Amino acid sequence: MIAIYDQKSRIKLLIVAVALLIAAATIIYTNVLVQRVSEREQQQIDLYAKAQRFIINSEVDSNTNFVFEEIINANTTIPIILTDDAGNIVDGKNVAVPKGLSEKAAIAYLHREIKVMEQQHAPIVVELTGTRNRIYYKDSALLTQLRTYPLVQLAVIGCLGVMAYFAFSYSRRAEQNRVWVGLAKETAHQLGTPLSSLMAWQSYLSESERFRDEPIVEELSKDIRRLQIITERFSNIGSVPVLNPENILRTTQNAIAYLQSRVSKKVTFEIKTDLPTDTPALVNVPLFDWVIENICKNAVDAMDGRGSITLHLRRPVRDKTAIAIDITDTGKGIPKSKIDNVFLPGYTTKKRGWGLGLALAKRIIENYHEGKLFVKWSEVGRGTTFRVVLKG
Repeated sequence: MIAIYDQKSRIKLLIVAVALLIAAATIIYTNVLVQRVSEREQQQIDLYAKAQRFIINSEVDSNTNFVFEEIINANTTIPIILTDDAGNIVDGKNVAVPKGLSEKAAIAYLHREIKVMEQQHAPIVVELTGTRNRIYYKDSALLTQLRTYPLVQLAVIGCLGVMAYFAFSYSRRAEQNRVWVGLAKETAHQLGTPLSSLMAWQSYLSESERFRDEPIVEELSKDIRRLQIITERFSNIGSVPVLNPENILRTTQNAIAYLQSRVSKKVTFEIKTDLPTDTPALVNVPLFDWVIENICKNAVDAMDGRGSITLHLRRPVRDKTAIAIDITDTGKGIPKSKIDNVFLPGYTTKKRGWGLGLALAKRIIENYHEGKLFVKWSEVGRGTTFRVVLKG
């Protein structure tokens, strides 16, 4: 799984390169076709001009009728306007004049078409005895469509590509969510049996005169409560958790208090706040504790069990209604090339571990709390800051 994620950028580049090659091949091939069709239409117009000269300079006979029928009338696609030397319109062919126009308006429309034709092609001059005519023409509808075809094709391919990407991403996320939910529910179920047994033993020991006052009984009670919280966390995965306005400072302090007694004594914790001490945030306490625990445990591993972790509560600069918790450690830091991977399931730099802690934390914050979790800052050799953003 890790190898696939590491190659993700290269796979994306390969897909983009293939798409660009296809697009380039399509455009080049279409341009070749456009050039051939354009040359053919140019030949047709040259032939049309020669036919006009022949008809005007010849007497009406079978040859004249043949030229008129087979050459002039054969053009059914290329718009043409024929004018005399003074610019008066003599004839027109394949020019769609809007219906309902007066004769004057129709002539004005044809003159506008002539200007459009001049921008595409220089007129062909037909030299006659004592005068000259001009043939104006523009590309046929077929040639125009052929020119725009690559753009339409690329737009359609692009839309299909975007749709396929989002469909694939949604399907992959849905599949991952099903795996997460199934794993969480099964874990909660598996914890239930030994937890019930431990609770029975704890009850027995607390009622026994021999063990009632032993410190181990109290520690066992704490661990049982902890296991109950963990079971509740896993049970909440896949369900819509209830978010309540909780005192965010006190909630954070409680999460750190439990964690602090269970990590190396060489790791110090500090909680700072720029907020009023009674500021609430919408959280599900068991799941929020899980997020803080996962991030801080990750930090402890990054510091090799020696260093400091600072949690700073404040308002984000861009959203004064939200609450941000910056969690900064003095660990190894994350290389810039790896920052985008730290929240991927299965990504880990430790020899032991599943690489699920940060991925699960991100899902809890973004999917269940509608907040954000991201790497705010990191520098190799100096440490890392994760930011959790919650609704106030």
